[in-house]
Amino acid sequence: MAEETERDRWDPGVQSYASMGYYAPDYVPSETDVLAVFRVTPQRGVDPIEAAAAVAGESSTATWTVVWTDRLTAHSKYQAKCYRIDEVPGRPGEYFAYIAYDLDLFEEGSITNLTSSIIGNVFGFKPLLALRLEDMRIPVAYVKTFQGPPHGTVMEREYLNKYGRPLLGATVKPKLGLSARNYGRVIYEACKGGLDFTKDDENINSQPFMRWRDRYLFAMEGVNRAMAETGEIKGHYLNVTAASMEDMYERAEFAKELGSVVIMMDLTVGYTAMQSMSKWARRNGVLLHLHRAGHSTFTRQKTHGVSFRVLAKWCRLIGVDHLHAGTVVGKLEGDPATTRGFYDTLRENHIPTEPGNGIFFDQDWASLPGVMPVASGGIHAGQMHQLLDLFGDDVILQFGGGTIGHPLGIAAGAEANRVALEAVVKARNEGRDLLKEGPDVLRTAASTCRSLEVALSTWGDVTFDYTSTDAPDAVPTPSL
Repeated sequence: MAEETERDRWDPGVQSYASMGYYAPDYVPSETDVLAVFRVTPQRGVDPIEAAAAVAGESSTATWTVVWTDRLTAHSKYQAKCYRIDEVPGRPGEYFAYIAYDLDLFEEGSITNLTSSIIGNVFGFKPLLALRLEDMRIPVAYVKTFQGPPHGTVMEREYLNKYGRPLLGATVKPKLGLSARNYGRVIYEACKGGLDFTKDDENINSQPFMRWRDRYLFAMEGVNRAMAETGEIKGHYLNVTAASMEDMYERAEFAKELGSVVIMMDLTVGYTAMQSMSKWARRNGVLLHLHRAGHSTFTRQKTHGVSFRVLAKWCRLIGVDHLHAGTVVGKLEGDPATTRGFYDTLRENHIPTEPGNGIFFDQDWASLPGVMPVASGGIHAGQMHQLLDLFGDDVILQFGGGTIGHPLGIAAGAEANRVALEAVVKARNEGRDLLKEGPDVLRTAASTCRSLEVALSTWGDVTFDYTSTDAPDAVPTPSL
């Protein structure tokens, strides 16, 4: 490589990416640069500097050979620059490559364009054994080109008139197979029992056993009956995911006509569709829930793909009010420190660099509204003290099986969750140590609440203790 660096930048033929300027260790990023850090695993025999420079090049302006048309542009401005390379602690052969992109490389307010550049072709580049996008710094200049969440956490609480505690939800189970009337009955029982929300799951759209219009009608009948009986605002996440945007708009409009406070979509609809639905939700005053369906196909792997913290940033820019973000104590992937970084990314206005939480850059959201994280997947009332300690108030705790699997019925399952939550919130507000005293708080509450007593005896010892595959590498972590 030393011999190549002596060649002129414009010599024809094949040159190294580093020698063409895509590796620039003296470059100082500007306030308006989009910054990214990739975990680069070069193929055997490939120099890590050249591998990192290739990532910068192939995600911006470079191709495999020198092209004369570079002379027709301000190429040094438009080429991305790898300005720092660090070895990944405890993982030989892996490197963190920090890359800066000029803001002019991206269309304003378009996650589709941003992702086409940052994760477009480069993940299939042959000199790389694996590549993972670990984090991004979105500059304020780019943040301000997005509308962000249609409502955000503050306005959502004002819509719902619910303050000072997490919100409670449940996913209808089984996901598939129920008739529309039976589906609506589950919703009514859960909302009447004390939940704030119930939810369609990611794969319930409009199948032969229950067409979407019928589900919407019976779901909203259940919601309205529960609101009338409890005097509380309730909602059901009506999934508007469909095969085309025209179908999605039709379903969203019908949900609004029925008086739903919230609709839902799946991550699988794609970034353009998500951004279109976000604009619709803001225009129509409807909360927007995003199920991260399919995310683990590219976020969970340690060395290849895209970290969920990056996806969370894209979704906050796109504009959703809710996003599933992990539970730590549930059945789904969730390292405590990493998950805390996800929640901070979604909720806080300024997130400082914190390698222990997987946060590589300071991120300033410039007052972009926060997203309400959703904790779901294998959680139950016996973990309420842990969940409140981990996540605080601005979170939606969703107990699917932990509501609908209750031995005394769905309403009893909802009641158990509500009583457990209010008991733990009261203890927290009194200054008690939730992690130490939480089990006693729950047992005391269960002594006067039969449904909670049954929930604790049924699920109290259920845990999902598996090593997380996605833990921060600020210090050496075990390889799985």
